[in-house]
Formats: sequence, structure tokens, C-alpha cells
Amino acid sequence: MSEITSGAGSVVPGWRPSATLAALQELVDVAQTVPAAVARQAGISTTELHSLRHLMNRPMGPVELARHLGVTSAAASGVVDRLVSHGHAERRPHPQDGRRTAVVITDSGRAEVLAQLQPMFASLAALDAGLDETERATIEAYLRGATQAMRRLL
Repeated sequence: MSEITSGAGSVVPGWRPSATLAALQELVDVAQTVPAAVARQAGISTTELHSLRHLMNRPMGPVELARHLGVTSAAASGVVDRLVSHGHAERRPHPQDGRRTAVVITDSGRAEVLAQLQPMFASLAALDAGLDETERATIEAYLRGATQAMRRLL
């Protein structure tokens, strides 16, 4: 990360190695490894973990879940089958359309996700609580700017 170059080999304008850029890169690298580690500890696949995370927000049909996961509806159906077999999700009739199915996270599924992620959330909350409002505003602006820079690639 000492030097970022463009395809032509010239240094990207304005890029200077810094401790903040190195720390951001380290955060991005570690964040990419978290889902696989958490899923492994929970005894489920990464896709199943991502499914549970989506289902914690609200029930959804298998096709909608497939869209969120970026997989085929057949693959999402297999994921739902495995979550049901673990007791982490249930298929229920859709509340507005009885012909469709809604996938609902169970208490077991919610507890599994929270048990795995709670230590990280507690550490992050403690870290945040140690900031004053000026520090929090500065860090928020930096992180939102970094997020926007990454979103431009999407």
C-alpha cells in the first residue's frame, strides 16, 4: 500500500501513504474475513449467515432472498432448506399472498447470529463510547467519505 499506481503506471493524483489509509485498508481486509470466520464458528455457510442477517431485518420470500444474496432462486431455496434443517428459519405462508412462502428467522437463528457477533458489537460500542462528539464527527465524515469512494466502483 506504499504506492498506488494507475494502469499507465503513474501515481494516482493526491495519493500519499498515511497511517489512516493503512488503517482503513486493514479494516477492509479484516472485514472481508469476518463472515467466513463467524459462519465457521456457527457451523453454517457464509451464504447461510448472510441469509440470516437479511432475515433479521424482516421475513422475505426465497426469490427476494436470492436477489439480496446474488444467487439463483434454486440456490436460495437450498440455503433456506439448510437453515430450516438447522432450526434457524421456518417457511410460512406469505401474509398477503397465501400461494407464496415467507422465510422467517427463528429465535434459534437470531440467537446464533447474535451470539457470534455480540463480542464484536460490544467492543465497537465501547470504542465508540470513548469518543467525544468532535472525534465522532471527524471519524464519521472520514468513514462516510471512504464508503462513497468505494461505492463509486459499484
